[in-house]
Amino acid sequence: MGVKERIKSGFAMAGRFLNEILSFLVFTLLDLLDIVLCYVYKIADFLIEAEWKPCYCPSGKDAIASSGKILVSELGESKIVRVSSSRLQLEEISDTLYSRPSLVSEVSESSIIRASQKRRKSRRADVHSTFTVNSTIIEMLQGRIGGQQTLPIPRWSDCDCKTCTSWTSSSKETLFVKVDGARDNVREDVVFIHGFISSSAFWTETLYPNFSKSAKSKYRFLAVDLLGFGRSPKPTDSLYTLREHVDMIERSVLEAYKVKSFHIVAHSLGCILALALAVKHPGSVKSLTLLAPPYFPTPKGEQATQYMMRRVAPRRVWPAIAFGASIACWYEHISRTICLVICKNHRLWEFLAKLLTRNRMRTYLMEGFFLHTHNAAWHTLHNIICGTAGKIEGYLEEVKTRLKCDITIFHGRDDELIPVECSYNVQSRIPRAHVKVFEKKDHITIVVGRQKAFARELEGIWKNASA
Repeated sequence: MGVKERIKSGFAMAGRFLNEILSFLVFTLLDLLDIVLCYVYKIADFLIEAEWKPCYCPSGKDAIASSGKILVSELGESKIVRVSSSRLQLEEISDTLYSRPSLVSEVSESSIIRASQKRRKSRRADVHSTFTVNSTIIEMLQGRIGGQQTLPIPRWSDCDCKTCTSWTSSSKETLFVKVDGARDNVREDVVFIHGFISSSAFWTETLYPNFSKSAKSKYRFLAVDLLGFGRSPKPTDSLYTLREHVDMIERSVLEAYKVKSFHIVAHSLGCILALALAVKHPGSVKSLTLLAPPYFPTPKGEQATQYMMRRVAPRRVWPAIAFGASIACWYEHISRTICLVICKNHRLWEFLAKLLTRNRMRTYLMEGFFLHTHNAAWHTLHNIICGTAGKIEGYLEEVKTRLKCDITIFHGRDDELIPVECSYNVQSRIPRAHVKVFEKKDHITIVVGRQKAFARELEGIWKNASA
């Protein structure tokens, strides 16, 4: 190794060490801050909404016994196995919602372990099963089963502007879908599924204007705002599980527009929903295009959900996108505060952005980021990205054996949120999948900035699939 390589290696090692030290200090302080904010929000919720609101803090993890309407799972499972409404017969939730180990949480939990164990022992003789997640989920589900809205629409910390609450004025609770392309004599449909904290504008503002006239005459484009995002419903009593997301896509897109066969284009978190949709409708999918799919194979002996959380949210201050993901994933109350400041006041931030840039900057990415609620983002992040980690391998195996369509994967070499290895991991499970890696592109610029080229690439994929 030459002198330059040694110096470079030394700087890299020093940088990693500094990152580790700073990350430990910063996230320890954030752990403490989140605990303080927990009590702040409990008091604020009580004063404003006259009711104590549940949260997923470790202090609320006491197990509870099953009650008339809800039978909960056996110890070690993280699903509700039966409730009194057919819509809620199986609601799978991620243990990362209520189990996010940190130095502060471990210290605080140690003081209540003995008392908690005593309470469990005293109840064990009287119940058939033990609820392994906190009472937040039971409270939400009881509100749904009873036909009552347990939380107002919107909550005091959510935005109540016309855009964010437009869905409440409609009797039909279906997702917002932006339709373009062929109107009459539709030959094929294309379903676009956006990623986390985004909206259909990720596709409609980039690809829709750049599809050729020929493509617009053949294909009907259906870009959806996922449940809890954009202009779609944002129910405050929803757990935003995989079942709920997929059911809403089916109801709002496949059924509403009488879609029989279709191409799927999905980005990031949307890739998980795309795989679930493809597995459910294997004979209907004509092509599957995935952008930056978040697939990290779980090492033997690791818990899939916890491993996924550590990979996408590593509790590091650098790179910046990893820091942001860690804030969103690890801190329920800090992330709620960020939503309170940014999302509730999105009209102000949009105005300032346009003012400062004199309207030179397109704000569709900002608008997609702003139009969500903390409840939707928090549950979707944990129940979809983390909670499905143990299912992805099964989905990929199903796609490999049951789907006959072409599978194309796009990834940016500089993606710091979902590394390019994820796409190769998918290819290792589905050898026929074709991976295209683009140099000097990241999680967003894999589309934004190269939308014309990407539109042509998609048209080529659809044409080959129909040949």
